[in-house]
Amino acid sequence: MPKPKRAQESEVTMTEMVLPNDTNTLNNLMGGRLLHWMDICAAIAAQKHSNRIVVTASVDNVSFTEPIKLGNIVTMKAKVTRAFNSSMEVFLDVWAEDIPAGQRISTNRAFYTFVAVDQNGRPIEVPELLPETEEEDALYASALRRRQLRLVLAGRLKPAEATELKALFELP
Repeated sequence: MPKPKRAQESEVTMTEMVLPNDTNTLNNLMGGRLLHWMDICAAIAAQKHSNRIVVTASVDNVSFTEPIKLGNIVTMKAKVTRAFNSSMEVFLDVWAEDIPAGQRISTNRAFYTFVAVDQNGRPIEVPELLPETEEEDALYASALRRRQLRLVLAGRLKPAEATELKALFELP
């Protein structure tokens, strides 16, 4: 069993500048380019946590709340929120900054799931995650519900077996 790790040990911050080749005809960052950057940032966090090769297993809902403009600086912050057997949930926060205007806005948030694999591409055990702050505790606790929802939606878990999800709807 790998030695448990603190959540902060997996934290990654990545910064990109939106250049003309990254934009659509409205001079906004293309959504696919942002998803590409987010996947890289999240993968680095998962790799730091597991010390293994990781592959993307799923991406939860990503909403594009604000356009990111040509010339903006995009900052992505990712960290592992919970580790299961071979999978890890990674939370990403994305901001866009217009440096000359002195404005910084939150544009995206998402949860990615990665699986650690060995050299043959087979899943391999990952270290347990040790949350330390209130925010990390909350993300850690809610990760099991998000995982069960992903598994139900993927058809890998029967709704009746999703005990954490069922608990949300039970009356006291």
